[in-house]
Amino acid sequence: MQKLTPADAEAALRNPLAFIADRWTPDSRTVRRAALAALVMSVLIVVTGGAVRLTSSGLGCPTWPTCTDDSLTTTSAMGINGAIEFGNRMLTGVLCAAIGWAIIAARAQKPWRRDLTRLGWAQFWVVMGNAVLGGIVVLVGLNPYTVAVHFLLSSALIAIATVMWQRTREGDGVPRPLVGKAVKQLVWSLVAASVLLIAAGTVVTGAGPHAGDSSEVDRIHVSWETVSKLHSVFAWIVVTLTFALWFVLKAVDAPKGPLNRTRELFVILLLQGVVGYVQYFTHLPEALVALHMLGSTVMWIWVLRVLLSLRERPGAVADVPVPAAESAVGTHA
Repeated sequence: MQKLTPADAEAALRNPLAFIADRWTPDSRTVRRAALAALVMSVLIVVTGGAVRLTSSGLGCPTWPTCTDDSLTTTSAMGINGAIEFGNRMLTGVLCAAIGWAIIAARAQKPWRRDLTRLGWAQFWVVMGNAVLGGIVVLVGLNPYTVAVHFLLSSALIAIATVMWQRTREGDGVPRPLVGKAVKQLVWSLVAASVLLIAAGTVVTGAGPHAGDSSEVDRIHVSWETVSKLHSVFAWIVVTLTFALWFVLKAVDAPKGPLNRTRELFVILLLQGVVGYVQYFTHLPEALVALHMLGSTVMWIWVLRVLLSLRERPGAVADVPVPAAESAVGTHA
């Protein structure tokens, strides 16, 4: 093993990412796996956060950043709710580790793609902001508006992770559109409707019966059934736009990429709709609510995959210097 010199140690302290990049070159598959791991963990943190609320463990650790005033970790007196809440907090560390791996792999890849590294760091700072907001959620007693913002930030994290994962599977050249302007406008309408659908879902959560702790936790003062119907309207708009997009793509003989992603999204939406209606008519059983939350993250990922499938990015072509002899021959010719 090569001995670490004082100069190497100083370089590692000053810029550890550059130090690692000088000594390790991951292949493209490793970078893709690292980005995918960060995406999977961003979904898992949402699902486990939902489990905290659905098991009434939202105040299992009643303070933050410690679990109790006297203990950093959960205690036996906190029971299962404390363990669930503290476990979710600890899972944030696993998420940070996955994002850190993605950042290191992207930085060490040759040639270095600065955009991938920036997407990795964007995920890290969203997680840090959401961790602080999660602490505020606890300190204000699970105020439903802060809970809603907490979930929306998690959706932003999933969006960034999805973009990074997609970019690791592409080249670094200038993007080339695969469809016309009208199709792109239709897809952006789909994205906007999906954002409204997710936002309406957070209001349903904030007004619904699952407060995350006791029934004394304040709720958003609107009828959750009325908001659920509005949420359903947005869902049908998304389904209609998806079907219209698939029809248009078939009509213009679009490439298989956008067609396949749109068809997959349509199936996901139908399954998500079935779960949504069943949970509504069965008065929101916890298991179905958790499944619906998982479905919402998958739906959001596929909406973004549809958007990203509308263009292709080939590998960038490097400028190779022409040897002097060849240049001279070309000049005489």
